[in-house]
Amino acid sequence: MPQLDSAKPPTLRRDLGLVQATALNMIDMVGIGPFVVLPLVMHLMGPYFLLAWMVGAALAVVDGMVWAELGAAYPEAGGSYRFLKLAYGEAKWGRLMSFLYVWQTLVQAPLVVASGAIGFAQYFGYLVPLTEWWQPKLVSGVVVLLLIALLYRRIDDIGRLGVLLWVGVLCLMGWLIFGGITHSTHEVAWLPVGGISDVPGLLFSVALGQAAVKTIYSYLGYYNVCHLGGEIRNPERVIPRSIFLSILGIAALYLLLNWSVGTVIPWQQAQHSEFIVSTFVETIYGSTAAKLATALVLWVAFASLFAVLLGYSRIPYAAAADGEFLPVFAKVHPTKQFPHVSLLILGGVGFVFSLLFRLGEVITAILAMRILIQFVGQAVGLVVLRRRRGTTGLPFRMPLYPLPVIIAVAVWLLIFWSTGPAFMLSGLTVIGAGVVVFLLWSRKLERWPFEK
Repeated sequence: MPQLDSAKPPTLRRDLGLVQATALNMIDMVGIGPFVVLPLVMHLMGPYFLLAWMVGAALAVVDGMVWAELGAAYPEAGGSYRFLKLAYGEAKWGRLMSFLYVWQTLVQAPLVVASGAIGFAQYFGYLVPLTEWWQPKLVSGVVVLLLIALLYRRIDDIGRLGVLLWVGVLCLMGWLIFGGITHSTHEVAWLPVGGISDVPGLLFSVALGQAAVKTIYSYLGYYNVCHLGGEIRNPERVIPRSIFLSILGIAALYLLLNWSVGTVIPWQQAQHSEFIVSTFVETIYGSTAAKLATALVLWVAFASLFAVLLGYSRIPYAAAADGEFLPVFAKVHPTKQFPHVSLLILGGVGFVFSLLFRLGEVITAILAMRILIQFVGQAVGLVVLRRRRGTTGLPFRMPLYPLPVIIAVAVWLLIFWSTGPAFMLSGLTVIGAGVVVFLLWSRKLERWPFEK
């Protein structure tokens, strides 16, 4: 192995190709989300539950165009951190927007990790009854600690491990879909019974808004490759391709999975199940197969958390390396060449959150906290960047611009409203606290808006 130059700080390695990037995106997207969200969506939408998953997929495609254009043009560690800073100006408002993104990442990234760990513990209860209040918390806490241990290694090793975990995801989804196709007993409508004429009314219903919050949570992760932009080979081509391959592949799997479950277990019954996948497989193949399916669900949940914590750990690192956040986050492991301090801190906070919160609260809080700065702010930022720098030389340009941006902003704002007053207020509170911290930090550094 070549010796590191002691005069230069260690840097990130570009060792991830299209297969690894797509695998990490897809395992990030699947996770425990679709298995715990499926009954919740059925409860909200009744027989029209597939429509909510279609809406989630459509938003992912539209928003994915924003990420693909920015990720291909600016393939650096940190993803949205860099995009926001470049879009709004590196010396002034861009500093504030990017700081707020990193600030909320310190809260919402551990929340994402905690949500997966809590969902893991929920399904683990099918295999081993967790009757005492502390037992699910013990399981979720151990999951987070194991994640940190596995991620404490070089990026090329992580890429290979990600592909292995991806294979488990595809095997489980394929098995579940095959089971539904070969054992269907109930009709499931892909569109409302009244046809296309009933869709517009449903699209503006409160139930669909609440259901879309849940389905979109299950699609999140198609942009994970952008967080790893500094570790992607040929990022101008790989990043857009991995984003759209991930979205289309996962959308097909989700729709077929929900259809399969609905054809075997009526939605009236499925909406009350805590272990819907286990119940589904038990109905078809018996209890032994159900236990195996539950084990695979746990595999998938763990794989997703693996990709989530990997991507998010690069965000505070990118900001700190840029001199815009606490310097400790910029430390790179001297031999393994990854931001180990950032990983340990985010993982540690995720461990604490996994012991404190409940799943439903975490899912809604995650979206409420991210929408304004990350998704809306980034989409508007793309328009600003295009006006300032033009489109010449962009590796990827979204089709039908600016229509995808307008749709993305409108739908994200609608979803933010659908989270409800309490969660909207919590998201705004986090942003407000971040502004205060930013001003104190800038005053200490004597930088905008306090430069002399």
